[in-house]
Amino acid sequence: MMEMMIKKESEKQKSFSKKERVFASETSKHEGENILLKGFVQDVRNQSKVKFLILRDISGIVQTVALPQKEEAFTAVGKISKESVVEIIGTVKKEKQAPSGFEVAIESIKVLSEANRELPIQVVEKGKEEASLPLRLDYRWIDLRKPKNALIFKIWTTMEAAMREYWLSHGFIQIHTPKFVAGATESGAELFTLKYFDKTASLAQSPQFYKQMAMASGFERVFEIGPVFRANPSHTTRHDTEFTSVDIEVSFIESHEDVMKIEEEWLAHVLTRVKEKFGKEIKNAIGVEVTVPKLPFPRVTMKEAHEILKKEFGFKIKDSDLDPEGERLLCEYAGKKFGHEFVFVTEYPVSVRPFYHMRKEGEVEITKSFDLLWKGLEITTGAQREHRYEILKKQAQEKKVPIEGIKEYLEFFKYGCPPHGGYGLSPTRMLMILLGIKNVREATFLPRDTERLTP
Repeated sequence: MMEMMIKKESEKQKSFSKKERVFASETSKHEGENILLKGFVQDVRNQSKVKFLILRDISGIVQTVALPQKEEAFTAVGKISKESVVEIIGTVKKEKQAPSGFEVAIESIKVLSEANRELPIQVVEKGKEEASLPLRLDYRWIDLRKPKNALIFKIWTTMEAAMREYWLSHGFIQIHTPKFVAGATESGAELFTLKYFDKTASLAQSPQFYKQMAMASGFERVFEIGPVFRANPSHTTRHDTEFTSVDIEVSFIESHEDVMKIEEEWLAHVLTRVKEKFGKEIKNAIGVEVTVPKLPFPRVTMKEAHEILKKEFGFKIKDSDLDPEGERLLCEYAGKKFGHEFVFVTEYPVSVRPFYHMRKEGEVEITKSFDLLWKGLEITTGAQREHRYEILKKQAQEKKVPIEGIKEYLEFFKYGCPPHGGYGLSPTRMLMILLGIKNVREATFLPRDTERLTP
């Protein structure tokens, strides 16, 4: 008897292994065929004479049905817990009431991994409020099973591929800069320090200095996509302590205008690719219309921004920089005035820019820099850099930057370096704005902030 059971189980294993898997979204292409499906059990509806199992994989969902004639499968479906991982063999048939218009009649089912019946958070909330964000992040691997959340990272994949597509077609070279560094690249107040053998090291806040080294190396056009770290105590919806940064640097520019021109072309290309692949899905799942921006993007100087905000909204900018409300109002103005979601703000004062930003000719208190705002939020900071050694050293001293701490950086400019500039962009902020997400943590695979180090 035992031998017969082992033989029967062995035959079942072979029947599963012989077939090539079909994804849920492709089921309709196999009408009348016997197929193999693999995925998570999203839902089970038990009835006396028929049982429905909704199977979910990365491509979507498909309805499967178990009938009493297939006794073993019928019994098994009735016992399966939600979110268990299964393999199903069955025949595809048309069914108007099924979500996709097709369903799969189950012939055999195999449980690969059984889920506990009590889930800490629900993947599908039926008439219930979604769990709090902190709880969802505690169980992030379950939270990411939600199709809407998985969509974020599918879009990111296409977005990043499109970024590279543009760069590679325009002569850029990819670099990977070190994340252990000896000193600060932005602000010493935001450094994570750690013991590095018999020295003290920091986690890189930016690849900025190394991008500029690449310009001194004659690479001319470089890009990097990699992690950066900021010991920023902010508890806002758009700040985190570790995030992915997208950075470029280009040589032989005339001004920061050349850098802005590259960025607007690049972004239009990226959003075109996202719209082509996911426009309909984003509209259906999230209710957001992806808009490909017209070129060029509108530009206003910081001085003009002050005047616009005061005149149009009675809003006064505090200090010399734009705060979140100023960014929001300026984008509102750009939408009405130019019919555009994006706006470049240029010529920031020296007081709010780092020492390595080039000063404007004849206006030593103005930098040749910019921020890019999109739908009320800053996504990019960029500038032409100062490449002349003596002037760069002088600007560092004016900013009270300890020369000893940037000694190696200054060396990059002593032996010839072309005029250059670049920008850095946060893809999580970009996704946040594109999809109308309320918190940057939801666009991050595993967020890190002042409170969170797990999972």
